[in-house]
Amino acid sequence: MGIVERYGTGIKRVRKMFVDYGLKEPVFEIMSGGVAVTVYGVDVSENVTEGVAEKGTEKGTEKGTEKLSKSQLLILDNMIQNPNITIEELVQTVGIVASKIKENISKLKTKGIIERIGPDRGGYWKVKI
Repeated sequence: MGIVERYGTGIKRVRKMFVDYGLKEPVFEIMSGGVAVTVYGVDVSENVTEGVAEKGTEKGTEKGTEKLSKSQLLILDNMIQNPNITIEELVQTVGIVASKIKENISKLKTKGIIERIGPDRGGYWKVKI
């Protein structure tokens, strides 16, 4: 039937993909009744700050090199994890009111860090860094 693509190579391939992407290898642990996998993500604050600095250098503007606030970094992290995230979900995860979420999103758009693709309902966030 061709269901099994490459029998017995799944964990090796997953580990390799993480390393190739520049992430720390996931940790697989055998536990009673199953397997636990710890997956490490990208340190968003580091990547975003570097990306903003690079954009600022490329364009020759000071605006691009401004530091991002903690709230803006949290918003970006959430958008990377879930491009379809809503304002209401951001309010819950970031811990600030909707008007401040919208204000920070506007600033991130102005800096060229994020872009909204599609409509408010059914669209998604594109993080450009």
